[in-house]
Parts: sequence; structure tokens; C-alpha cells
Amino acid sequence: MPVPLGEETVAELLADWFGQPACSYTDLARGRTTVCVYLQSRPDWSTAARGALSKALKQIHPKELSAPSLTKLRREDWAESWKKHFKPITIGGRLLILPSWSHKRPRAGQLTVVLDPGMSFGTGQHPTTSFCLAELVRNRRPGQPQSFLDVGTGSGILAVCAAKLGYEPIRALDLDSTAVANARDNARANGVADKITFQRRDLASLPAAGSKKYSVVCANLLADLLLLHRDRLAALVQGGGTLAVAGVLKTEFEVVLEAYQGAGLRLLRSGSRGEWRSGSFRK
Repeated sequence: MPVPLGEETVAELLADWFGQPACSYTDLARGRTTVCVYLQSRPDWSTAARGALSKALKQIHPKELSAPSLTKLRREDWAESWKKHFKPITIGGRLLILPSWSHKRPRAGQLTVVLDPGMSFGTGQHPTTSFCLAELVRNRRPGQPQSFLDVGTGSGILAVCAAKLGYEPIRALDLDSTAVANARDNARANGVADKITFQRRDLASLPAAGSKKYSVVCANLLADLLLLHRDRLAALVQGGGTLAVAGVLKTEFEVVLEAYQGAGLRLLRSGSRGEWRSGSFRK
């Protein structure tokens, strides 16, 4: 079913309703997210059952959700067909990010990053990730030394792209050990493992005074973490440097904006797509 906002809440409801995990995918061109549950057998789809489900969904979004629908799918090779949802993407004309099975060739002067979807967040498809990638490209000054800190590295996509763009040194942090291992694998696959320091570390463990400062910091975190660690994140940015914050819902952005302006940072630009809004600040 198409979902304009809040797909996580809808996914949880459908998973509980049908007793099966729900998944979602976003059509970036149309700005629409669809949440699905795949079942082995036909569920109760009577008028009463559909009415009860629709009523539960309307309690989440009274007007915005499309009506739930039931579709019978033909059998196919799911191990291959899921790949069609992961297309190569271009960031600022400078970066080409593509999965390993893609045959797309880069344009002259375009840097290539190969990244397959994995257990860790970050393929460049998500609006919050693509905003941070665009900021990396926009802030890079060729021939000048610039450092980069990736907070909540996930798949390592930002750190890998930063290394390709020439940032140095690069430090990437994540609390999840699986994410750190996945990020290291992606860095090795792209030939930049020696340029990035990956660490399993909680943001709260970093010095509040920010002993080490960076030219560009990306923090793709939820709003509550961005608010909780505002001073710590701001302290990690060098004077004149840039802090990109993402992972913020549109409904939460004004609170985050006010907090970071209160810390003395100036909003340079913001971008929104779907339910997400991200911002870039200058210290």
C-alpha cells in the first residue's frame, strides 16, 4: 500500500496484523513509499476484515494513506528480482554510486563507488544519505587538506565517498559492531581501507570539548540524538567548517534548527524529500 509519511509506524501495524515482517521501498521519482507484507496463503480479505484494517490505518493517517490492497504475485527468482530497486545514483556529477551487478560506466572525471545493499544502513538511495553525500561533494576543495568525521557510519558509504573525493584524515564511528565490520568490507572493496579509521564507539564517549576538530562532520542520526549531543557535535567542527545533520523528520526539523543555531551555528542550506529534512550548518 502507498504511504506518504510515517512508513515505520505503518510497517509495525501491518507486521502485527498479519504476523509477518513488513518491508517498504521508496519511489524517489514520485516521492511515494509502499509498505508490503508477503504471505504464503491468502488472508481473510472479507469486507469486514478490510474495514477493520482500514480503520486501524486511518488512526495513523486519517486522510493520507491509500486504501490497502491484496495482490497475487507470480513466482519468480526473488534472489535476483529485488536488485531492480537498487539503481546507480549520481551525486553532484562528481560521484557515481552503483551496486556490483550494474554495468553503468562513469563519465569522464566521475569517481566510482561500488556498494551493495547489506545489513547496515546506507546505499545512497535514502534522502538523508543522499543529502550528506551532496554536502561532501559541495564542500570539497580540491588540492586543499580537509578532514572528515562520519558519525553513525552504517555501511560506510559517506566515509568511502569522502576518501574517493580526497578528504584526509577520515574517521568513521558506529555503535553497531556489525555496521563497523560491513563498513570496513566496503572500504576494502573500494580500495580505500587504508585511508579511513573505523571505530565501534558511542558518540557519548567522545570528549565534550572536541579535542580533535574536522573540516566536515556528517551526523546521520535521529533527532533525539542530535539534540542530546548538540554541544559535542558542534565542538567537533573546526572554525569555518561544516556540520551536516540528517535523519530528521520534517516535523522535528525546526526544533533541531533552533537548537543548533543556539549553539552558534549558521544554517547554510536544507533539503527535504518525503518525510525527511536535513540541514547543513557553518561554524
